[in-house]
Amino acid sequence: MSWQGWAALAFWIAASALNVAIANRWGGHRWARLLVPVLFGITLLVLWQGMVIGLAVSPVILPPPSMIAARFAESTALLWGDFAQTILKGALAGYVIGCGAAVLVAIAVDRSPFLQRGLLPVGNFVAALPIVGIAPILVMWFGFDWQSKAAVVVVMVFFPVLVNMVAGLAATDALQRDLMQTYSATYRQSLLKMRLPAAMPFLFNGLKIATTLALIGAIVAEFFGSPTRGMGFRISTAVGQLDMPLVWSEIAVAALAGSGFFGMMVLIEKAVTFWHPSQRAK
Repeated sequence: MSWQGWAALAFWIAASALNVAIANRWGGHRWARLLVPVLFGITLLVLWQGMVIGLAVSPVILPPPSMIAARFAESTALLWGDFAQTILKGALAGYVIGCGAAVLVAIAVDRSPFLQRGLLPVGNFVAALPIVGIAPILVMWFGFDWQSKAAVVVVMVFFPVLVNMVAGLAATDALQRDLMQTYSATYRQSLLKMRLPAAMPFLFNGLKIATTLALIGAIVAEFFGSPTRGMGFRISTAVGQLDMPLVWSEIAVAALAGSGFFGMMVLIEKAVTFWHPSQRAK
């Protein structure tokens, strides 16, 4: 191993020790909670760069971060087009449709014992189906554009959100329900004033899980049929051309989009469920 590898290893050890010290001593401060993951990520990138160069790893196997960054910079227009096709059209549309339908169906399930006993077991069965088996069928049904990717996302996000929402609607205790009956509240009034607010923490758990499922579903679906754009399509073709820096650039875009999407849902959750003990403790 060359000196670049040893230097990167030494930097990683020193930075990791500093990170542990910051986490142990100032872990309760806001700036420390932000600095620790940033510093950890930087140490991993430095270690990755140094070890790839120090061990003379072929870029076809694992390109260094500097090469990925250069390819990212020169392919911004291409990456943006793929991002818009996969994330903004396929993943986001499927996410909104699937989660919205799940909430409405959960309310219907909550009112109907028949649906509780009939729909939920079928839903668990469908949720267990592998995406590689569902995606080709939906692509044939809905075509090769973003509509088929949105359909795959709907199937993937619908049942996790449904299960969480059903559990949330049932989260109120008997004393709260008896109080609403004492007030002669209708089902609609009880739903809006008591049960929906109580279900919000459960709902946002499902929505946060669905953010990652939506991205995975949209990208994987493009492996089974796509126009000449899209993140899954680009990864597939770039691997065939051994253009691994472009593959890693697409992966970086997906990771950034997923992190941003998840973070946005966390912020919305804090704004909506500010009254919940889990939020007040943070």
